[in-house]
Amino acid sequence: MPRRKRNAGSSSDGTEDSDFSTDLEHTDSSESDGTSRRSARVTRSSARLSQSSQDSSPVRNLQSFGNEEPAYSTRRVTRSQQQPTPVTPKKYPLRQTRSSGSETEQVVDFSDRGHLTGKHERHFSISGCPLYHNLSADECKAPTERQLRYKEKVAELRKKRNSGLSKEQKEKYMEHRQTYGNTREPLLENLTSEYDLDLFRRAQARASEDLEKLRLQGQITEGSNMIKTIAFGRYELDTWYHSPYPEEYARLGRLYMCEFCLKYMKSQTILRRHMAKCVWKHPPGDEIYRKGSISVFEVDGKKNKIYCQNLCLLAKLFLDHKTLYYDVEPFLFYVMTEADNTGCHLIGYFSKEKNSFLNYNVSCILTMPQYMRQGYGKMLIDFSYLLSKVEEKVGSPERPLSDLGLISYRSYWKEVLLRYLHNFQGKEISIKEISQETAVNPVDIVSTLQALQMLKYWKGKHLVLKRQDLIDEWIAKEAKRSNSNKTMDPSCLKWTPPKGT
Repeated sequence: MPRRKRNAGSSSDGTEDSDFSTDLEHTDSSESDGTSRRSARVTRSSARLSQSSQDSSPVRNLQSFGNEEPAYSTRRVTRSQQQPTPVTPKKYPLRQTRSSGSETEQVVDFSDRGHLTGKHERHFSISGCPLYHNLSADECKAPTERQLRYKEKVAELRKKRNSGLSKEQKEKYMEHRQTYGNTREPLLENLTSEYDLDLFRRAQARASEDLEKLRLQGQITEGSNMIKTIAFGRYELDTWYHSPYPEEYARLGRLYMCEFCLKYMKSQTILRRHMAKCVWKHPPGDEIYRKGSISVFEVDGKKNKIYCQNLCLLAKLFLDHKTLYYDVEPFLFYVMTEADNTGCHLIGYFSKEKNSFLNYNVSCILTMPQYMRQGYGKMLIDFSYLLSKVEEKVGSPERPLSDLGLISYRSYWKEVLLRYLHNFQGKEISIKEISQETAVNPVDIVSTLQALQMLKYWKGKHLVLKRQDLIDEWIAKEAKRSNSNKTMDPSCLKWTPPKGT
């Protein structure tokens, strides 16, 4: 078999660090030597991955690989809300013709050659094949003499670590922290062995170099938000806008959030530990509405300040015009959730000033990306006007509205007016009467009538045209949604307007 080029990142590169890391993998592999061999399966995605790795290799051969059990991944939700089509696993061999002009095919079976790390009996792709890297399966499973010597050397270096800090050293460290605070790195000498401290310094320098390369390539800019995705419950969400999270979290590029208390964390491990002890299963506050699995909670920004601040920071990742982050005390937050056997999952929310001078019934409104285009946005808008009817007030959303918010509100106002005109039997109609019955601001009613071309000025009078074509179109849509439960039921609301702040 011809000799192949060794991949730098897949096997030992000759340095002491890579030898030691490989040795640690061999040590851990002893526990899995007795495990049973898993059945081989190749999916279409693994076939494409394997074939692409074959195309990039210096020698083109035919391989058929055994596959380990595929790992499960979280759902990824983007702005376009395109759901990937599930791929059914299918067994079939990978076949590839040599490009030398000869039509003969050479088949090499790597299924029983082990894995490069020595932990598994079989490997998934060519990059994990020991034979591809000019190694044998036995060489992968058994550490070399050089690796054993290096392991002993590291153990001796770590034994030289001091047992503890002296009183003078502790005073020196405390003085350094009081003098510089968070503007300087803490003193790290004598906290660990020289070997581990050297490893940390080299990793720190390499991370800085990688970050500088990204900045020079224009992928990131100084001071910009680097949060690209968030892990939120069962979903992985792509962010749309900048949100002022603390810099130590923003620079990570990915945040992990508890979907119940909205606490944000740095890693999957921290999130897993948090979820094991988090007792929250629904938003804090009073449940004022419940119909089926849909509930709405009223959360006071003054009583639950941390939760409301985290909710605002989360909303800013998907809203462009939001400016409120930390001053949440003058607001009430109405959080809509969907309940199942694990808890109440966040659908969306809207905030409202406790005492609004202009009678705004909504300050900020958001539907989470995974629940968009399912009718929940109109449910939130309808609920805000339902509260205004109970208060016997006329409401309107605070301006400026976001692009998605403006589209949702115009669609809602259109449905309200068409429903009112469909049920109206008189000959003269009053904008004021429509406003009092629907709790929609007269300005919003007039602007919607103008957009629908239903408001005309004739002989010194304003006339409202009852366009039957639009009403019939609305009736047809309502008939299709008759079985949907995406409507608010006023009888399920148990709420009295708050008195004062």
